[in-house]
Amino acid sequence: MTIEIKVPQLPESVADATLVAWHRKAGDAVSRDENLADLETDKVVLEVPAPTNGVLKEIRIQAGTVTSGQVLAIIEEGTAAAKAAPGAAQAQAPAAAEAPAGDGAKLSPSVRRLVEENRLDPGAIPASGKDGRITKSDVVGFLDKKSAAPVAAPRAAAPAAAKAPAVRAGRVDQRVPMTRLRQRIAERLVQAQATQALLTTFNEVDMSAVMALRARYKDRFEKEQGVKLGFMGFFVKASIEALKRFPIVNASVEGSDIVYHEYYDIGVAVSTDRGLMVPVVRDADIKSLAAIEKEIGDFAAKARQGSIAIEDLTGGTFTITNGGVFGSLLSTPIVNAPQSAILGMHKTVDRPVVVGGQVVVRPIMNLAVTYDHRIIDGREAVQFLVAVKDALEDPARMLLGV
Repeated sequence: MTIEIKVPQLPESVADATLVAWHRKAGDAVSRDENLADLETDKVVLEVPAPTNGVLKEIRIQAGTVTSGQVLAIIEEGTAAAKAAPGAAQAQAPAAAEAPAGDGAKLSPSVRRLVEENRLDPGAIPASGKDGRITKSDVVGFLDKKSAAPVAAPRAAAPAAAKAPAVRAGRVDQRVPMTRLRQRIAERLVQAQATQALLTTFNEVDMSAVMALRARYKDRFEKEQGVKLGFMGFFVKASIEALKRFPIVNASVEGSDIVYHEYYDIGVAVSTDRGLMVPVVRDADIKSLAAIEKEIGDFAAKARQGSIAIEDLTGGTFTITNGGVFGSLLSTPIVNAPQSAILGMHKTVDRPVVVGGQVVVRPIMNLAVTYDHRIIDGREAVQFLVAVKDALEDPARMLLGV
């Protein structure tokens, strides 16, 4: 009995997907629920599981754009690999590349795509990622070294020929198509710049109190709550306090209307090999600090593994991004449209400041809020950022709700 493998039903907001990689070839035995192929949308990577045990009899679409319900391949049901149709593997398109050797589980979809397109052996690529994972920069660096390998010297030119200018060996241009996610990020950023009147205001926050509170309770917090006590949870809580005081910052524009959101769905930007993702902590105002930290940690892990769901990335009324983890001291983040504002965190640096007439050294972080000036005035944006600063500089009051 043969079974069709179809493109799974795509979410309503996603029109199509890109088939980026097959993990099996025609003639291979497959197991039920085994991931056979990766589909990349403009938000997430979807897996195509095998519906049953059997043999992958035919692959009808090797790569390219696909839509919901489209037939990708045919499986012959059964457990014996010997049932594979003779010559099925030869029926594949000549451009199909056999999956490279190595631990495919450690390759993210974007890395796997680069490896397969360039017919590389993952085992030969030095890995710099966490837990021995190969990152996209590892592959690009390996390709650069490979292209710079010594080549045979050209034949001497004829006496009458003009001497060619000296050119360094290994000058290679590498053309890599944008992923669907990168295309979507580019589209949304340009859209935000073109449709919103963006302006940024800055302030600085003394992180002494937050750092002291965290140092005092982080071990006990982790033991009792089962999650590490980070800094992002404090910023989510502080942002909600400020958003409650200045609801226009939590609003959005729809045509000629201002929509005030009476809930607080906070997006937290996460950097991955595929690009920036913004999973959303919904109803963050009614969640504990521990629940927020756990949810953020789970989102970050799923985003980097490529297993995050589209539902986790949709919606959101306000976003927080942390360039400080990469060493940024100051930046102007771009609003995640259709939201109207975004808070940018930066690196904490010990700096001399004046406190009570005395010069002391304190851990200072620069904060930035970019906002849509069409509905948010400078006064409200500045006061919002001051409210965030005040909450962080007295976290006990914020967490106690007094």
